[in-house]
Amino acid sequence: MAEEPQSAAQRAIGDFAPKLVELTDEVLFGDVWERAELSPRDRSLVTVTALVALYRTDQLGFHLRKALDNGLTKDELVEAITHLAFYAGWPNAMSAITQLKDIVQSADRPQRSSD
Repeated sequence: MAEEPQSAAQRAIGDFAPKLVELTDEVLFGDVWERAELSPRDRSLVTVTALVALYRTDQLGFHLRKALDNGLTKDELVEAITHLAFYAGWPNAMSAITQLKDIVQSADRPQRSSD
């Protein structure tokens, strides 16, 4: 029987904080993120803006990638972060835009095969 792939939380802290991983996987992503009242795209926009405003840079990269996967475009995220600069602070926006730029540029780079 093949093992199920591990979640990001399981890979990051599974051995260290299994209950936090369980709550993250089952409650946050298994329930809250799956509720029909907001689309995954809208949940991503809300989450990214909260993380930018609160300067939660450790979690921001994961959620910027998730936002792109959930249908937000690079231009929409740039615009949201630019808008937030006036409400959440310039340093917050500059840190967020730098992370987004790195994510977009790394996604655009062709992957080299290892020989």
